Amino acid sequence: MVSNLQEMAEEKQMRPRTIRIMVGSGVVLIGFGLLHFSLTSLDEPGFLETHVATAAKRALIRFASRHESPPPPVEAGGNVESGRTHYGLNCGICHGVDGRSQTPSGRWMYPRAADLTSNRVQSYSDQELFWIINNGIRFTGMPGFGKVETANDIWGLVRYVRTLPNTR
Repeated sequence: MVSNLQEMAEEKQMRPRTIRIMVGSGVVLIGFGLLHFSLTSLDEPGFLETHVATAAKRALIRFASRHESPPPPVEAGGNVESGRTHYGLNCGICHGVDGRSQTPSGRWMYPRAADLTSNRVQSYSDQELFWIINNGIRFTGMPGFGKVETANDIWGLVRYVRTLPNTR
C-alpha cells in the first residue's frame, strides 16, 4: 500500500514535467519553423504550405457554395458565347487567353493565377466555380465579380471555363 502511494506521488510529479517537456518541444519546433518562414511571393511555396492552404480553401469554397450559389439558368446555348466575351474582358489578363495563366500578371501573383484547364480547377463543381467567380478569394488576386456582373453572366463564365480544356 505504501509503495502504491509512492508510485502515485511520483506520477503526479512526472505529469507537470512531461507537460513542460512537450510544450518546450513544441515551442522549439515552432521557432525552428519560423526561421524558415518567408513572406516573399517570389519563391514558390513549400509542399506543406500549399497542401494546407489548398485543403482549407477547397473546404471553405465547398461549404459556402452550397448555401450561396443560385441554380444555373436553364438555357445553356448562348451562355457559353457570353462567357467567352466576359472571359476576354475580365479573366484573360491573368489566366491567359487559353486559361493556362501564362500572362506576366498571372505568373507573378501570389498565389499564382490558376491554370483553368487543370484537373484541380476542373474538379470544382459548377456551384463552386460560380461561387469563386461571384465572390472572389480573399488574399489572392482573384476578385469577385458579383457586383459588376449578373448571375447569368457568371454562369456563362462557368460554362466557358468548362470548355477551356478542350481548346488545347
